Amino acid sequence: MVGVLLLLTSLLPAYGAAAPPWSIGPVDPLVKVFPDTRPAAAVMARAEVARGETASLQVVVRAEAPVTGVQAAVTPLRASGKTARLAARPVRYVGTVPVDRPTQKPSRDQLRPPLADYPDPLLECAMIDIPAGRAQALWITVPVPTNAPPGVYRGTVTIRGTTGGRALRVRQRIEVEVCAATVGRSRLWVTDWFAMHWPHLKIAPAPESDEYYALLRRYARNLADHRHTVALISPLSLARFSVAPDGALAIDFGRFDRWVRIFREEGVIGRIEGGHVGGRKAGWDSEFVVTIHEVRDGQVSARSVDPAAPEADRFYAQFFPALVKHLKERGWLGDYLQHLADEPIAGNIGSYRAMAALIRKYAPELRVVEACHTKDLVGSIDVWVPQLNFLHEDFAHYQARQRAGDEVWFYTCVFPQGEYANRFIEQPLLKTRLLHWINFRYGVTGYLHWGYNHWTAESPFTHTTRAHGGPAYLPAGDPWIVYPGTDGPLDSIRFEAMRDGIADYELLCLLAERDPEAAQRLAERVILDFDRYDTDVGRFRAARHELLQALAR
Repeated sequence: MVGVLLLLTSLLPAYGAAAPPWSIGPVDPLVKVFPDTRPAAAVMARAEVARGETASLQVVVRAEAPVTGVQAAVTPLRASGKTARLAARPVRYVGTVPVDRPTQKPSRDQLRPPLADYPDPLLECAMIDIPAGRAQALWITVPVPTNAPPGVYRGTVTIRGTTGGRALRVRQRIEVEVCAATVGRSRLWVTDWFAMHWPHLKIAPAPESDEYYALLRRYARNLADHRHTVALISPLSLARFSVAPDGALAIDFGRFDRWVRIFREEGVIGRIEGGHVGGRKAGWDSEFVVTIHEVRDGQVSARSVDPAAPEADRFYAQFFPALVKHLKERGWLGDYLQHLADEPIAGNIGSYRAMAALIRKYAPELRVVEACHTKDLVGSIDVWVPQLNFLHEDFAHYQARQRAGDEVWFYTCVFPQGEYANRFIEQPLLKTRLLHWINFRYGVTGYLHWGYNHWTAESPFTHTTRAHGGPAYLPAGDPWIVYPGTDGPLDSIRFEAMRDGIADYELLCLLAERDPEAAQRLAERVILDFDRYDTDVGRFRAARHELLQALAR
């Protein structure tokens, strides 16, 4: 990864004896800036990343008087004596959202108790107004190519605004030090379950239209930009079922193929995470049923049946072999994993095993991946994805499964809460990044989250928690990590932190190839236990500095 030294020095104009209308200073991008934040005096802000990583910088503008039309622009960053340069993305503004309800079990390091406005979305507006007495964070993003020559790159951030009819302007220098370490494609398996929908966007594409697939591609590109390597794509729900000339059921995987090609072209796949074929019959404690399609009275109909029923056997005796044949023809079989039904628990193990029996019988080549609440499914699951607290409680079991040849990932969602790392808006931003230090610390090779963009009818900019059938509501930050923009997703500072954590995992793996004990010592300094971490940003930066220096040596 590129060692990135970000040096910002404010060059404020003189105002004589009058107090300046604004104050400006850099803040570490792992620190959440609230509306009442006062930036420190301008000092050098240092962040180190490797080639192939994205450098982020946060600059805070606090208005003492109303400042309107605030704009910021970054010049290209150039290295002395070199023709190479780094191009920054357009500056984005960190928006705030109201967290109206706390997590059901807040962590001790909760930043502020709700009700409170928290920073999260990255707005891509051309300019912004800052009321008096309010701080506004600017987010500067500098992608560093893997072939960038090492060296120090310098540029300038210019911030303009108007107050009382008077034009304001300030410049800050940015210095990016590119080191020799390089991060390429991530080896960590990461998936965020996305919804192909568009509430609150300015577009409403017709299903299967060119704009529909253009939006799908924008989602895929956004996931790839944040180092995701697995896409949830369901051949069962995307397949077209029809009546063949002989009256039998015909299956067309054309739509599934189009989705897979888009995610492959954008760089997510990686792996295809085949969508679930079953779900709960009723409430949380109920048995699983599976979806089948069948020809009845000359028409194709779909319904849910017991996985042990003859109708289920009859349908999956056709569907699973057809899917395997198709995956082999496309060369995708080795990249494919299959979900059966989400989050099996002790009370519905029997029906889950009945689903697993169908896939073992008719598609033994397919590996089963599942988010699970029980460890008593040996033989039914190949890629185990326990919730983080269950991984903690039953870690010896999951280590044994790895020794037996299974894979182990973990997931978070509305749970676990308390001190566990998660993606809740209330938590320190570093906790989101540390999810993937947990991956490395415990040898867990994947991460899953269900909530990429599950926006509902209420705007995610005004309602950050949402009703749920289990707990009364989902905490802020659980259902989505991106926000609706004009025609696609807007990033959040949590999504940026998650991307950087995935890159950290790769750096630790690179060091482990040379010196596994050194890599593990670094991880253990930050991850003290499954639910205990050192979240001091300064000490975290020091650990990353040592990581990059070790790789440089």
